[in-house]
Amino acid sequence: MGISLSKTQLLTELRKEQTAWEALLDEIGEAHMTQPEVAGGWSIKDIVAHLTGWRRRSVRRFQAFLNHEPDFSPPWPPELREDDEINAWIYEANRNRPLADVLSDSREVFQQLVDTLDAFSEDELQDLRRILGLEEEQVSGSTFFAHFHEEHEPDMRAWLDKVKKEG
Repeated sequence: MGISLSKTQLLTELRKEQTAWEALLDEIGEAHMTQPEVAGGWSIKDIVAHLTGWRRRSVRRFQAFLNHEPDFSPPWPPELREDDEINAWIYEANRNRPLADVLSDSREVFQQLVDTLDAFSEDELQDLRRILGLEEEQVSGSTFFAHFHEEHEPDMRAWLDKVKKEG
């Protein structure tokens, strides 16, 4: 097992990742966040809602673990099992919502993640790593942003570069 971060280090890194995320959103600007076709027909707003939906699931999962509950309810209908159908549900649930609400939810769910992780003791955080199957990898703030970095950040940055060149 690798050297694990302390809770303080983990939360510091997590906040640093959120600051970088917010900086990217600021650079994009709210005026551009509802334009379609950033990635696969999705807008920046759609990507924010997508990431928030999955983060909300993580928060619920961590809260259940923290409260010694055997299971948790995902934020989507329980019969949805496949990522594609869950992503479609998140898209439909958010596509007509105002941008301000989607951005507010993103920030709120991030704060819930921080608050939930902060409620764990150092030992409980190590148990959480084991339960999540992360014993062999270093868990850091970037762990919680890995999907964004791998799947969405390249598209968002390429789209932003295109918008800047056109503008």
